[in-house]
Amino acid sequence: MNQAIEKVSSQLAFGGQQIRFKHQSQVLNCEMQFSVYLPPQAEHRAVPAVYWLSGLTCNDENFSSKAGAQRVAAELGLALVIADTSPRGEDVADDPDGAYDLGLGAGFYVNATEAPWKAHYQMYDYIVDELPALVEANLPLNQQRAISGHSMGGHGALVIGLRESKFSSISAFSPICHPTSCPWGQKAFGNYLGEDKASWRQYDAALLLQERSSAPPIMVDQGTADNFLEQQLDTEALIKANQLSGSGAQIRYQQGYDHSYYFIATFIEEHLRFHASNLN
Repeated sequence: MNQAIEKVSSQLAFGGQQIRFKHQSQVLNCEMQFSVYLPPQAEHRAVPAVYWLSGLTCNDENFSSKAGAQRVAAELGLALVIADTSPRGEDVADDPDGAYDLGLGAGFYVNATEAPWKAHYQMYDYIVDELPALVEANLPLNQQRAISGHSMGGHGALVIGLRESKFSSISAFSPICHPTSCPWGQKAFGNYLGEDKASWRQYDAALLLQERSSAPPIMVDQGTADNFLEQQLDTEALIKANQLSGSGAQIRYQQGYDHSYYFIATFIEEHLRFHASNLN
């Protein structure tokens, strides 16, 4: 896949570069933007990458500006590849009522099969295939990869990491663990994937994990003061799946933390060190 990328902006950070790019996506059939942090080590050699998937309403800049991840990434020699959360553009379908949990900003990292979504909403293939091929062809990245994310992006990271062997470790903050049984997931899957609920199972982390006899290293952090915990996130379903599979995932409740980027900023260093230990 030989595609060009165009630099939109670049800033120095901790001796490395925080860069935003745009490109014409063949998979999503629209122009996309993504961000990359290249640590200072990338000036001399190809480096491994942690792919970050953001949550509902976010784009590729939320994590880079709020998580404070660049300092540790620079120390560890990790690139950060930060994707957008959905296809974008005037021709891309959106929720007709303007809801935040469907359409633009809410791709849910699935391959849509239903009209009008299927023309653009192929976010699973974009994250798994197109984006890694693109950045590895154009930037000093090797083929060592980890994946992480928050909320909807935590769901995406868990599902993709469990299904795809190209990612050596998985982590998540406040993930939607059991989307087939929560309002966010049911709305998104019903629209993107249709009424056949059997097809939804391939995008449900709790269901995927409970069927595994082994899994890559996994770290999950969930705040106890998260206002979405009970209705949308269902961390207990992931804990039960982990127990059934014996996969050894680290699933941790963090007392008093909420759903915000303050939570992510507090624990992102532990997550990056976790990935670095498995990448190296």
